[in-house]
Formats: sequence, C-alpha cells, structure tokens
Amino acid sequence: MDWLKGLRGAIDYMEDHILEPIGPGEVAGAVHISPFYLQKGFQIIAGYGLGEYIRNRRLYLAALDLLAGKEKVIDVAYKYCYQTPESFAKAFSRFHGFPPSQVKRQRGRIKVFLPLKISITIKGGYNVDYVVEKMDSFKMIGFEETIPMDRGHELCPKMWERLKEQYLNPIWQGKKPETDLERAIAENDIGMYGVCVDDGADSFAYLVAGAYKGGQVPDGLKVREIPAAQWARFRALSPSVESLQALNTQIFQEWLPGNREYDLAYPINIEYYVCSGDGMEYEIWLPVAAKEKE
Repeated sequence: MDWLKGLRGAIDYMEDHILEPIGPGEVAGAVHISPFYLQKGFQIIAGYGLGEYIRNRRLYLAALDLLAGKEKVIDVAYKYCYQTPESFAKAFSRFHGFPPSQVKRQRGRIKVFLPLKISITIKGGYNVDYVVEKMDSFKMIGFEETIPMDRGHELCPKMWERLKEQYLNPIWQGKKPETDLERAIAENDIGMYGVCVDDGADSFAYLVAGAYKGGQVPDGLKVREIPAAQWARFRALSPSVESLQALNTQIFQEWLPGNREYDLAYPINIEYYVCSGDGMEYEIWLPVAAKEKE
C-alpha cells in the first residue's frame, strides 16, 4: 500500500462520487485501505473525518447550485443525498449560518469548502524512534466501548476520565481491592494500555486495558485476543500526553508515507503507558508486514 497515493485516491473517489450515498466504507474499499486506518490517518492529516469532508463538500456545492437559481431546494436536497428537505435545511444552516432559502441574499457569507489537496513532506520516518519485533498472540482485558469513528478524539479521553474517577484512581492510589472488578483491575494492571480495534466502517472498539493474566473476568470487563504479528513500536520523545499526540501525527504524516519496508498489517492500534524513573513513558504499537516487492 502506498499510503500517500491511497489518501489522494480517497479524495479523488469522494469527489467523483459526491452525488452518491457513499460513506467511509465505500471510500476505503475503493483505495484498498482498512476503513480504520484510512479514517484515523485522514483525521490526523486533515483535521476532520471522512464523513465530515463529504458532508462539507456537498453543502458547499449545494450552495453554489442554489445560487445559480436553476434548481429548487427540495431537488438540491435529494441531489446531495439528504433524505428530506428539512434535514438538508438544518445541515445547510448549521454549516453556512443561514437557511438555503436566503442563499442569494447571503451570497457573501457562503462558506467555501474546496477539494482537499494532500501535501506531505516525506522524511522517511528517520526522526521517529521505533523498533520492529515479533510477538506471539496475547490477551487484553479491560473496559470496552464502541466509539463512532469521527468522535474518537472526543469520546476516548472522556471514557478515560470516567473510568479513572470511578475505578482506576482508587486502585492506583493504594486502595485495597474489595470486589472482583477491583481485583481484576489490580491483578491485570488495567489502565496500562489503550487499544483500538476495528469494529466496522463507522466505529471502533476501544479498550482501557491491561495484559490478561488469567482468572475470573468480572461483569463489566471484556477479554480480547491480539493475534501474533510483527509490531512497530514507536516511542514518544518525552513523557507527556502531548508528545504522544505529536507521535501519532508524525507516524501518519512522515513514517507511513516515507518508509519503504512495511505496510500496516491489520487494524489494531495500541497505546502503551508505563511508569519509569522519569515519570510516564508512552509508546504506540502498530502491527506491520513487509511490503511486497514490486
């Protein structure tokens, strides 16, 4: 997979099929990239998700059609894949700041949203601290929720905050486990990993997890087996959440477009958090496979 070519192909596909009821699954299938990784990478590089890109492009083009005055609002609504004129008017007003009926009087306020042009400075990932190592299959245990793909940046941190306040912080601060759930948290070091697993075109499963060491699985927790694979393990340069976020960006903007050795193998993303003498250390793990020789 040529990552940069895939991203540009995804944009071309969305532009060519903008009048069709496409979603992230169709886009990913057209460029032969996992929906999980395509949406994750697109979000990091563009700053918004695939679904938002499609929606914003349609609403901009719809405004131009209405401004031309050749089509009625109801016809434009159906043209751009809205099921009702009411849902179209609501989305149009939220995006442009005025209803479609006022487009000619508000032409100066039309929000411009042009096709995205991907431009990445490929550095080959040489500034990324990573190793590739083989690992046998292993199991994770943790709290799991289904997260909409385009709300991961919002909902995953909220999940962490909720679980830390309710379960994790008391155990981390030395509280003696009293329930089966608390014992499982302590025995399996739940909170050491954040795990994203592809769960479909529009969502992923997210686990606040630990390495499963066997034993009872209390209500509220779930065990998932992670397949054997080669893992590229990327280390953040400094012990901070901001450094971890910067590393994610660097992987998708530099390492993936520039490396000549590896492709992403299957859609799982693991974040690893471990205490060290300098505080917390952060890593991102991605399963990889050697690229096929051309």
